[in-house]
Amino acid sequence: MSLPDDQRLISADDHMDVHVLPPDLWQSRVPAAFRDRAPKVVETDDGPWWEVEGRRLSPSGRKESGYLGANQHGFRPGQPATRLEDMDRDGVHAQVIYSPLTTQLRFQDGDLRAACLVAYNDWAAEFNSADRDRLLCLAHVPGHDPAAARDELLRVAKLGHRGAIIGQEEGDEPLFMDAWKPFWDAAQEVQIPIHAHLGPAPKNLPMKLGSWTMPAFVAIIPMQLDELLVGMVFSGILEQRPDVKFVLGEGGLGWIPYVIERMDHEHEKYYDKVKDHRLEMKPSEIFARQIYVTYEDEGVGVRLIPEIGVDNVMWASDYPHGDSTWPHSRKALAESPLAALGEETLRKVTCDNAARVYGLG
Repeated sequence: MSLPDDQRLISADDHMDVHVLPPDLWQSRVPAAFRDRAPKVVETDDGPWWEVEGRRLSPSGRKESGYLGANQHGFRPGQPATRLEDMDRDGVHAQVIYSPLTTQLRFQDGDLRAACLVAYNDWAAEFNSADRDRLLCLAHVPGHDPAAARDELLRVAKLGHRGAIIGQEEGDEPLFMDAWKPFWDAAQEVQIPIHAHLGPAPKNLPMKLGSWTMPAFVAIIPMQLDELLVGMVFSGILEQRPDVKFVLGEGGLGWIPYVIERMDHEHEKYYDKVKDHRLEMKPSEIFARQIYVTYEDEGVGVRLIPEIGVDNVMWASDYPHGDSTWPHSRKALAESPLAALGEETLRKVTCDNAARVYGLG
């Protein structure tokens, strides 16, 4: 089977890793007061590396050895023209692009981190301007400070960003606690989707190259989004802000139906006992109205899409990562269980849902 020639694909979770970024990104954009401490590319015996606070972040222009790296794209993903060429080769019309900054820019100095995020977001807005119908590089707002996150969200919305990502374990309190309500009020105001990417890291499985812990870590990390999902629902953050779209990036699908069912069951069981915030909607109704999940190359979860909701699932190629379906995404989709769910579901999951969420024509 092959996809119809007119089947447009929107990949809802691709990446802009540190090693593909322009080597002068932060040195040319952060205020002078931060420049000495901001990330910079330095020459080493191992070639050029990004460094910050005396530690290495990533090679520049190439992947670090040992990770999945079937396709060494160099700087191509970080340049609009060459990224678009790679998208055309894969038959993908548009990409939603997650930043690398959730885990790699965790500085001790919050002001430095915020300044680096501002610089990245300005660069990302310029990147998107090369073709705003096809390139949706998400802004990244500070996760360590609710006030800074709110201010940056309002700013990036004015820059034309169509979505923002926030790290869910950067601050003192989770994103669904009271301190974050002003941020979610701002999200309700600007009405651009808010994203959290897979993680945080499992507590007892360190990611170590060459060890059995590496595949074990990768096998379960998508499910670590469970606390964030149920917290965002039961806290009332989403119920009270119906215009907020909340996206779980690279969380996968297979575990989602169980958690939805479980939330509804416990909501009914504890309804009369809850005193602080009692939901007036069923959790499954909140999920259907406001929550979206992305997945990549998956089997069981795809067959469960009808249980999740065909309007709440978005496919992704995971370009340019080594386990991406690039440059054979159309073939992979045609051969996946998704094709068996019918043309309407295929169209929604691979295009229409993302087009609606991000306002693409």
